[in-house]
This record gives sequence, structure tokens and C-alpha cells, in this order.
Amino acid sequence: MSTHSQTAFTPYQSADNEEYMSDRQLEHFRKMLLDWKTELITEAERVKDYINEETGAMADINDRATQEEEFALVLRTRDRERKLIRKIEKSIVEIDTGDYGYCETCGVEIGLRRLEARPTATQCIDCKTLSEIKEKQNHG
Repeated sequence: MSTHSQTAFTPYQSADNEEYMSDRQLEHFRKMLLDWKTELITEAERVKDYINEETGAMADINDRATQEEEFALVLRTRDRERKLIRKIEKSIVEIDTGDYGYCETCGVEIGLRRLEARPTATQCIDCKTLSEIKEKQNHG
């Protein structure tokens, strides 16, 4: 499971009596999401360059097999990152529409700490736990 990098991240300090999802909070999460997206895109470019460089002259069949396994892993990671970028973009749209920070299932506040740990969260912890239990029952 990929989590966002903690580089230059400072937890949000809410002021006394500050309203949930105030402009300051929304700006904090928007910046957090945009930084994370930039980081993922930068990493994707780096990986693409690496694959292009490594695809050069590989004469040895064992080297090629190892390399193909490596590339398969890299491409799976890239696929996860692409999905993550889409989630990040969806969260940014939710900030713009005023839906960010509220559970899409029951409408309660997701909470600042949960959003800081997982800025793309769309459910409160109770609904998330419930949906994971249902998922396990369906697949178990």
C-alpha cells in the first residue's frame, strides 16, 4: 500500500473554535494533495526514463528475464500510482465543490487526523470498516 511521503509535511494546527473544513483547512489539504500528485508524477517520469535506459542492449537471456520481471513490478506500481493520482484529483474537485472531508456514505465528518493520514479518504472510519468487512465476506 503506497502512502504519501512525509517530506516537508506539518500536521494541521486548528485554531480554537475553528470550523471544520474552514478555508485554512481546505487550503492545507489542497496543498498536501497537489504536492503528493507532483511527487507521484515526478517519480513516474523518473521510472519511465529508467525503463528506456535499461531497455538498451540486453544480450544475456537471464538478464532479460530478470529485467522483464523488474519491469512488470514497476508497471504494476505505476498502475497503482495512476489510480492514486485519479483519487487525488477527485479529492481536489471535492475541495472545490465543498464535499471534501465528509463521508460519502453517511455524511459525517471524516476528521482532520484521518484525512492527514489518508488525504484521499472518502469515508469515515466506521463506514470504511463496515465496507471492508462486507468485502471480506463477499470474497471469503
